[in-house]
Amino acid sequence: MAGTLGSRLLGVVRQLVINAFPTALTDAFAVASRVPNLFRELLAEGALVNSFIPVYKSLDAEERAQLARSFTGVLIAINVVLLGLGIWAAPWIVSVLISTDGGNVDYDTAVYITRLVMPFLSLISLSSIAMGLLNADEHFKETSLAPIAFNLASIALLLLAPHTATWLGIGWTVGGLAQLLVQLPALMRHRLMPRPSLRWHPQLGRVLLLMAPFALTTSSRQFLNVVVTRFLSSGAFPAGTQTGYLNAEVLFQMGLGLFAVSPALALYPRLATFGAAKDWDGFRQLTVQALRMIAFVAAPVSALLVALAPFAMSVFNIGSGYDPGKFSAGTQILTTWALGIVPWGINAFLVRTFYVRERTLEPVIISAVSFLLEVGLYALLTRPEVLGLYGFGVSSLIMGVLTNVVLLGLYHRQVGFPLRELLVQLVRVLPAAALAGLAAAQLVRLLPAPGTLLPGLLGFAVAGAAGMALYLALAFVLRVRELKSLLSRVRRAA
Repeated sequence: MAGTLGSRLLGVVRQLVINAFPTALTDAFAVASRVPNLFRELLAEGALVNSFIPVYKSLDAEERAQLARSFTGVLIAINVVLLGLGIWAAPWIVSVLISTDGGNVDYDTAVYITRLVMPFLSLISLSSIAMGLLNADEHFKETSLAPIAFNLASIALLLLAPHTATWLGIGWTVGGLAQLLVQLPALMRHRLMPRPSLRWHPQLGRVLLLMAPFALTTSSRQFLNVVVTRFLSSGAFPAGTQTGYLNAEVLFQMGLGLFAVSPALALYPRLATFGAAKDWDGFRQLTVQALRMIAFVAAPVSALLVALAPFAMSVFNIGSGYDPGKFSAGTQILTTWALGIVPWGINAFLVRTFYVRERTLEPVIISAVSFLLEVGLYALLTRPEVLGLYGFGVSSLIMGVLTNVVLLGLYHRQVGFPLRELLVQLVRVLPAAALAGLAAAQLVRLLPAPGTLLPGLLGFAVAGAAGMALYLALAFVLRVRELKSLLSRVRRAA
């Protein structure tokens, strides 16, 4: 948890440093950085590596080493091809990502930065292999430093370098290099460093077979990202909209990761144990415990981000000369996007309850369909005459809740699920969180207006603390049992 917190906070700092660059450059960078990320989940931190680890762990030591060599060699070969294609086809790729109406993104700058950041994909793929090998051998400390190294290297270089397109692209790539290098000593120390080989290993077929359902979800999610990036580059939105979206995404992912996904993931090993033993009573009880905890922790974070979105977005504006288009776009997107933290946090855990029972196809298809339907909602709700930029978050909320309903329905039919207990928890914590958000929104009226870093931090800290205190008081009155568990942990930590 501490490593995740450090990485997320450094990610906010990194984004703050990026925002110090001219808006025209950060908008182009927001588009360019999407290009390696289109393949990142497939080849690096997503489908391929997640499929490799279960196969790797099922083998003896000698077979593991041979598979690691073959897997590394194949992945390097794929990345070399993609690197060459990405650099060569950058003009065409960028033309797909930005609007044809001239838009608010400089095409030539986006192409130039795309070519600079393409090596990031290769570096992050190798880093993910290292992370997977170390995690499979239960060396977690070393891997927790990798994302921190990425952020620190990027921040240091971008702080020292001139504010040009060249250094903005190089800063991203250097961060990927740091994330790889910091893990190499541990690989060598534990004798896990693979020697790449292009020789085919029979178990690679199993890896590719396991990869198929993950690839479906990843492809759907990346299609969603392409649509969003192209839509935001339209001339209907001012310059700074791409950067504002990226700023909102950083804060949303921090809230989702820290306060919805991480608390549930702490229970995941126990869930796997119950699943392996086919102890379905324990499995159900632990699922309910996790979902109750997600709702309890994530609800106030969601409400406070909605209420204090302008103050949260202000942390990215160091000086008084901030770009109003960037600030306004980020605020609008975050205001409604934060509403989805609870349902998407619940979905993140529910999906894993299927994986641990080796029922991967159902959640993968549901997730893929959800992403595609979300694109349709974007087309309906994000038009300027409907909700505009607020439509992104509303679309995400709708699909998050619908996905909740479908996944819970399947879970209930297959294993049985005490829906009433979860609904009672939601009826308690959601209104309490809403009241906390309303109180925070009223309190900030007495504080300096948002817009820049210091007023933003002041407003968010003061009103956020007051809102959270009210939420905890209401949870005490409502006898939400997770509050007692939280207080016990605080006492033990003290």
